[in-house]
Amino acid sequence: MTRSAPRRTVLAAALAAAAGVAAPTAQADEPRGASAGGAAPATDPTAPDAAHRTKSLVDHHAWTTAADWDQGTARGTRTAHGPRPGVVIARPVGTADYRDPHTGRTAAWEYATWTSPVHPLAVPATEAVASWNAHTPPGTWITVELRGRYSDGTGTPWYVMGRWTAGDGDADIRRTSVDGQKDGKSSISTDTFALDDPAGGLRLTSYQLRLTLHRRPGTSLTPTVWRLGAMASDLPDRFEVPASKPVRVGRELVVPRYSQEIHKGQYPEYDNGGEAWCSPTSSQMIIEYWGRKPTQQQLSWVDPDYADPQVCHAARYAFDYQYEGCGNWPFNAAYAATYRDLQATVARLSSLNDAERLIHTGIPLITSQSFLKTELDGAGYGTAGHLMTVIGFTQDGDVIANDPASPDDKAVRRVYRRRQFENIWLRTKRHDANGQVKSGSGGVCYLYFPVKSAPSQHRVLRELGIL
Repeated sequence: MTRSAPRRTVLAAALAAAAGVAAPTAQADEPRGASAGGAAPATDPTAPDAAHRTKSLVDHHAWTTAADWDQGTARGTRTAHGPRPGVVIARPVGTADYRDPHTGRTAAWEYATWTSPVHPLAVPATEAVASWNAHTPPGTWITVELRGRYSDGTGTPWYVMGRWTAGDGDADIRRTSVDGQKDGKSSISTDTFALDDPAGGLRLTSYQLRLTLHRRPGTSLTPTVWRLGAMASDLPDRFEVPASKPVRVGRELVVPRYSQEIHKGQYPEYDNGGEAWCSPTSSQMIIEYWGRKPTQQQLSWVDPDYADPQVCHAARYAFDYQYEGCGNWPFNAAYAATYRDLQATVARLSSLNDAERLIHTGIPLITSQSFLKTELDGAGYGTAGHLMTVIGFTQDGDVIANDPASPDDKAVRRVYRRRQFENIWLRTKRHDANGQVKSGSGGVCYLYFPVKSAPSQHRVLRELGIL
């Protein structure tokens, strides 16, 4: 039984780097976030293992600092300094009409742009996913675009990776991906840039990102963008991935437990109700782990008879009106980053050892996987695409997950066999129940963490390439 809307069909990646053993060093700093269980072994979870001493097949990059923003090309934008630097509108460079395809309304919007420097890829890529963290007051929104250079010397067009606003009222556009974008060599599938024929040898060798900040004409409103980046990768097709050896295990983080299933039939305008809400339900669990949640006023629109109204809220505000679902990866990350001092990004990891290092410093993660019912013991379902949270590891190294595809909140905590979980998460080729070849996520995950992280957390995120 599929418990979430299927993801894109154009994922042609898989995973390489096998995991190794963490080098022994000093005890890690105490992380933020509540935790329980397991005394720490005498190894440092922040020490890079063998997988990270070899060449990575994933390139993570982001612009976040004042110096980063100052390196870009500003047309009507400026760098806003402070504890969390960002890009804002200084003086609009023009006004343009936008017809919202989901409301049918046409309106004029002032705009200004910021264009990143060219980022050369250490990993010439077959895929790329952009993500961003922003504040968009009512009456403002942003467009994120990507333009790349191919290994044959030609370039891509500017591809729209998302038109996004935090809001959902009459003053706002509707959050949307853009279908039908292609140039004969690559195309955009919802939120993912992908080469059409990776086997042909063509690769993306560099990219730029462009922000367009929009606001109602004649106002002083402005979006603020704090983080902008992309994850690019070139991963070989795999039905199976190498098994990792448990290294840093025996820790479980105390994460709220929410079931998507109790919301079945609620607000069907958002992807037919809760049964397809695995992504926002997982996001809300991790947001609340970090001590953030929507206010009662923000939840006032939810039927008071519904349990866990914050899950309904997350589904509404992660919803992609073009994809007609709540599973747009960057939209979930952007929703998480609307909460105070949270950063969020879409990433790709290479083994469960990466996840162990994050968990041991107090950072849970949200993983994307697809599998048959027979491929994950204890799940009780199969799915073409599903998100769940990894919150810990048993002493034997098995995965402790908060799985939102559970009948109620009490049943959300699950323990899944390590080898099964690692394979269904990291592979990018699989067979469905009819024997047809389908795609897998190749280790995609969401990472949400505070702007001011503990030293051990910052070190692990840096070593994984996230910071």
